[in-house]
Amino acid sequence: MSDAHDLYLYRRKGNYAPRVGAVHDLCGYGNCSLVVAITIVSAAGCDVCPVPTSLFSANTKFPVFYMHDTTDILNDYLDAWNKEKVDLDAIYSGFLGSATQVDVIKRMYLEYPHALRIVDPVMGDDGKKYPTYTQEMCDATRELVEGADLLTPNLTEASLLTDISYEGQDVDDDYVHRMIDALLTMGAKSVVLKGVVRGDGKIRNYLAGEGYAPAEVIAEELPYMLHGTGDVFASATLAAIMCGRSLYDAVDFASTFVHDAMVITREQPDYEMRGVTFEPVLGEVTDLLRK
Repeated sequence: MSDAHDLYLYRRKGNYAPRVGAVHDLCGYGNCSLVVAITIVSAAGCDVCPVPTSLFSANTKFPVFYMHDTTDILNDYLDAWNKEKVDLDAIYSGFLGSATQVDVIKRMYLEYPHALRIVDPVMGDDGKKYPTYTQEMCDATRELVEGADLLTPNLTEASLLTDISYEGQDVDDDYVHRMIDALLTMGAKSVVLKGVVRGDGKIRNYLAGEGYAPAEVIAEELPYMLHGTGDVFASATLAAIMCGRSLYDAVDFASTFVHDAMVITREQPDYEMRGVTFEPVLGEVTDLLRK
């Protein structure tokens, strides 16, 4: 079995700017989703092409927010891309506005069969589904596991996908490997399971892929939680992958990037609500192109 340090999902060629279709919601306030994906992946020298799954006035951490589901426009949106012969090197999906949007992503997979498939199944956290996610949407999202080149769930999302009971964030390695094995059996080619904490001041992210031994990436755990860290983590992981880094190195980079952004976020007004202030550390992403 090979080492995870040798697992590469994308090989960058010269000055070519890879084109990434980012299938996420657009949030007006509270850094998350497309604002995060466009900015971070663009900083890695990629051409990010957004496919907005819904529009939000603010992230769902706020007690009051407006949501507009964009399902009805998406097929026309993609039809226009086809007429312009838009091509994609990767398809990166996240928060969805309806169960039907899974069919939109599947359409993209058919039309861009060569594109890398990155699935961040944004369904919930802390053992609970997000307020806009129904069981129908969770069931539909399971269909994106099969064939995903990279799947990046947290423990709650992995539980929703596999039907393995959620046992909190402090879980042992046997539980982690059982969860990852279930996701690989469902058809994911590589998995990063995020956010295992055991009260020792560390946060652990686990990764594994077909034919590759499981590996663990450890970062410092900070004594506070922020909405949107999963979006930042997945986007930073993809940014490193598109710069030609191995999956292990990409997860290690993303873990550090999220930590550094969270430290800066703590210094902002209303930091618990506003999402992750990642902008001041974007230089860490652009440095990937120079190294």
